[in-house]
Amino acid sequence: MSAVKMYTTAVCPYCVRAKQILKAKGVTEIEEIRVDLDPEQRISMMNLTGRRTVPQIFIGDTHVGGCDDLVALDGQGGLVPLLQAA
Repeated sequence: MSAVKMYTTAVCPYCVRAKQILKAKGVTEIEEIRVDLDPEQRISMMNLTGRRTVPQIFIGDTHVGGCDDLVALDGQGGLVPLLQAA
């Protein structure tokens, strides 16, 4: 359905929740980048987003933000159109 990339760690409940929301919306593949396994990826994530926390979610070229941002986007009706456009 879309190109979704998510910066995550192994033990992050917000990452798990974000993945559940995306899968419920029909996303079958999420490119996970584990910043706990690769410190260089955390630096890359921080340079891209200006944020240190995970998850950091990208749908296509759009930086959605974290789990709370994903929930807010869905609540405003913007998640499905963004997924369809990606």
